[in-house]
Amino acid sequence: MSDTYTPPEIWAWDEGNGGRFASINRPTAGSTHEANLTKGNHDFQLYSLATPNGAKVTILFEELLEAGIPQAEYDAWPVDILKGDQFGSEFVSLNPNSKVPVLLDVSEEKPVRVFESGSILIHLAEKFGKFLEPSGPARTETLNWLMWQMGTGPLVGGGFGHFFAYAPAKFEYPINRYTMELKRQFDVLDRQLAENRFVVGDEYTIADMALWPWFGEISRGDLYQATKFLQTHKYEHVARWTQDVFARPAVKRGRIVNRAWGAPEEHMLERHSADDFK
Repeated sequence: MSDTYTPPEIWAWDEGNGGRFASINRPTAGSTHEANLTKGNHDFQLYSLATPNGAKVTILFEELLEAGIPQAEYDAWPVDILKGDQFGSEFVSLNPNSKVPVLLDVSEEKPVRVFESGSILIHLAEKFGKFLEPSGPARTETLNWLMWQMGTGPLVGGGFGHFFAYAPAKFEYPINRYTMELKRQFDVLDRQLAENRFVVGDEYTIADMALWPWFGEISRGDLYQATKFLQTHKYEHVARWTQDVFARPAVKRGRIVNRAWGAPEEHMLERHSADDFK
C-alpha cells in the first residue's frame, strides 16, 4: 500500500479491504441470512451493543428507571456486529440500515420500530415526559445539541476512531485530518460547558446522554485509548462534566449493558431486570 492513491476511473469493491471490519463491510444493503430476534417479556426490546451509540439508549433506560418509572423496564439483547448479526432478516426489518441500536416498542396496540440512536432517545423521552422539554426554547436547545452529536458521530467514530484505532495501517493525513476535527469538537463542547453545568444548562437531558458515551468516554480513556494523544486534560470543562455524569448510578449501569469487553465486572451481555446488576 503506497502513501498516495490514484482513484480508478470506476470504483470496484475490494472485499478484503477494510481492516478489522472487512468481513462485514459491503457496498449493498439488505439482509444476508434468515435470522429471528429473541423477544423478552417487557414492552421494550432493544437490540444493541455497548458502543457509544448503544450506550446512549441504555443510559436513558436506566435513567428512566432511576427516576421511578417502572414502565421503562426493557430487555437488551446483544448484536454481534463482527459476526454480522445486524444483517439477519428480522434485524434488517427493524433497521434497514443494519446498524445498532434498534428498538422494538410493543407498548401500544401496534408495535413501533425505532432506529437511529437519536430517534430512540427522542421517542423514549417524549413517551415518558423526561429529559426533554415538551416545547419551548429548552427543547430546541436540547435538540440542537442532540443533532450536533449525531453529526459529529461519523467524524469521531468513522473518522478519527477508524484511522487511529482500527485501520489496517496508520497514515499521517487521515489521522491528522480527523484529530484536528475531533479537537475542534472538543473545543466546541468545552466552551459550551464553561457556561453550563450540563450541556443545555442546569438540567440533565438526552443531549448529555448522547454526547457522554463519545466525548466523556474519550476523556476518561475508555474509547480509542487516545486521551494522551488528544491531550483531553486541556478541556477542563469537558473533564468536569465527564466526572459529574459518570457519577450518576444510571450511567454506571447503562454504559455496561450489552458489553463484552473491558474489565470482567463491566461485562453484561444481556440485560432483563435490575437484578442483572447484582
